Amino acid sequence: MFENMFKSGCLVRTAHVILTWLTTLVLFLHNTDLRKCQERGDLVQPVVFSSVVLLSVLLYFTVSLMDPGFVLSDSDTRVVMKATNEELEKMIPQDHSSLKQRRCGYCFKLQPMRARHCQTCKRCVRRFDHHCPWIDNCVGERNHKWFLLYLCVQFVDHHIWGLWSGVVFAPTWQLWFTQNGFLLGAFAVTAVFSVVVLLLLCIHLYLASVNSTTWEFMSRQRIVYLKHCDSEENPFDRGVFCNLWHFCCICGTVAWERIYVRHTNGAK
Repeated sequence: MFENMFKSGCLVRTAHVILTWLTTLVLFLHNTDLRKCQERGDLVQPVVFSSVVLLSVLLYFTVSLMDPGFVLSDSDTRVVMKATNEELEKMIPQDHSSLKQRRCGYCFKLQPMRARHCQTCKRCVRRFDHHCPWIDNCVGERNHKWFLLYLCVQFVDHHIWGLWSGVVFAPTWQLWFTQNGFLLGAFAVTAVFSVVVLLLLCIHLYLASVNSTTWEFMSRQRIVYLKHCDSEENPFDRGVFCNLWHFCCICGTVAWERIYVRHTNGAK
């Protein structure tokens, strides 16, 4: 974990922390609603707000530094499967000859269904969604739900109206910009991030509800197990409630080959 922290993503993570706490500091130093509550001795809102900011930072590092679901080597995979009383060859039902695990052309590992090689991480990721440069990590089977939770907390944490409440009036435009310069800068940064986070939040909520990924949604015509399906057909879709339940509550890896075979056999 600590080795990853000091690689290329160190600057990105440092910038994220600085922007987050700098905006928070601006809120408490200027005459905003948070500052007024603090001066009145009403600490509920400042404490809750600071806790949300801290949770946002912790979730950021969790998503950024955790294993997104890297595909194990062939020998490690057999050890894991043996430990869980499952054999590797049973991941794919033998009565479905069209399903074959392919070997990655970059790292030469056996790729489970829905896995993809990330050129940035240089490893294959299970249920690959995308590589996010802001967290300098892939979003995959293990950290996708934490990424979605991070987006939710980040959106709640974005305090546009809290910043605007600290803007003061002045007799001239020059004096107004001088007095509100830091607030306006923080407001602009927060507004941009709020729009981006809201769009990402809506997109990933939709993808989770239909059991799809960004990669599958954008490149379905190039994916072997999807290109024969209709444009609106998803062989992994088990209904909104079931999709969200498994997305949020099921931990560990999933043999997507079994779900795929069950769906395609049922459709015949």
